[in-house]
Amino acid sequence: MAASRTRETTYLGARYHRLMPRLGKKKALVAFEHPLLTAVWHMLTKDVAYQDLGGDYYAKYNPERAMRRITRQANALGFTVRFDPIEAA
Repeated sequence: MAASRTRETTYLGARYHRLMPRLGKKKALVAFEHPLLTAVWHMLTKDVAYQDLGGDYYAKYNPERAMRRITRQANALGFTVRFDPIEAA
């Protein structure tokens, strides 16, 4: 439960919050437990430390999808969105 409450600072928290709107809180918690148990199994069998992928893993994985999602959410609220690339410093 504690790992799911980390919001989007960890991979597991981001995964839970990504599943929750679609599945509901209880089903998302059960779906969230599978990668958690898989990580624990790998840590115990291979004697390695846990390496978190980061809360922004899904945004980095598919940036076009993230941009479409943000645009769709802003349009639903009545806003228009324009994406401009950041200039190199």
